[in-house]
Amino acid sequence: MYPLTWIVVLNWNGAEDTLACLSSLAGVMSPSCRVLVVDNGSTDGSPSRIKDAFPDIELLLLPVNCGYAAGNNAGFRRVMELHAEYVIFLNNDTVVDAGFCLPLVETLRRNPAAGIAVPKIYYWDRPDILWYAGGIVRLSIGLISHVGLRKKDAPEFDCPGPTGYATGCCLAIRSRDFIAVGGFDETFRMYAEDVDLSLRVSALGLSIEYVPSSRVWHKVSASMHGNASLKVIKKTTKKSFGVLRLLRKHRAWRGTLCYILLLPVRLAPSFVELMKGRLSGVNKIGGVQDARHIQNRH
Repeated sequence: MYPLTWIVVLNWNGAEDTLACLSSLAGVMSPSCRVLVVDNGSTDGSPSRIKDAFPDIELLLLPVNCGYAAGNNAGFRRVMELHAEYVIFLNNDTVVDAGFCLPLVETLRRNPAAGIAVPKIYYWDRPDILWYAGGIVRLSIGLISHVGLRKKDAPEFDCPGPTGYATGCCLAIRSRDFIAVGGFDETFRMYAEDVDLSLRVSALGLSIEYVPSSRVWHKVSASMHGNASLKVIKKTTKKSFGVLRLLRKHRAWRGTLCYILLLPVRLAPSFVELMKGRLSGVNKIGGVQDARHIQNRH
């Protein structure tokens, strides 16, 4: 019998996204591949909507929002009770290809040295533009980045093989390996817990494998315009705290200094776009006021 795989989808006040994600997973589910939705203390009626739409879905209700790491760890404990051999952690704001699961699990089955398998991930609103085609992590200089980010998909991104880290947007791992590293570090409230997990899996002598034949689409904004820039600034700031925590945890002191020094450079594009949007708004208002002033004079 094929090994049992559980897909863990974490939801917090995201019923619409989660329902779309589950719809895309409908073609994946089978006796050997099942889905658990972990509800992280939602207040938008998500659990009842999910249960009504997908009555056969396993649902774990948590009393409060305990964050990405703790929520997924709780989901893992539940699927271990259900005898999971492999676990795929999948963001609820994703839509998957019907064949996304098998290449990930097969990579782990066929390669004992592989610790995590991670798919090719596109922007949902620009389906041929890449969001993740591998990860680069160099703690010594504070560098953590996606391969292929915002690039059009091309044959150069179709080569499977080891990569620096797996994104928590979607990753597959053996249950025994997740136990061996102690799961996600719950001191990371948001961001960098996926890099930390990858580093700890790598420390076991296992590789992080990029599997481009598995495809996922992620609902993130492919560009920064207008008010979206303010959200990007906030998100980048939160992410920066996570990365700094990661660098401190792994004692990458030089990398910490490099990251802090380069932080203004990372934030600058978002600030520029934000100011352009605000200045444009001011000019429009000024233009309307000037026009009214001219009319009043006549």
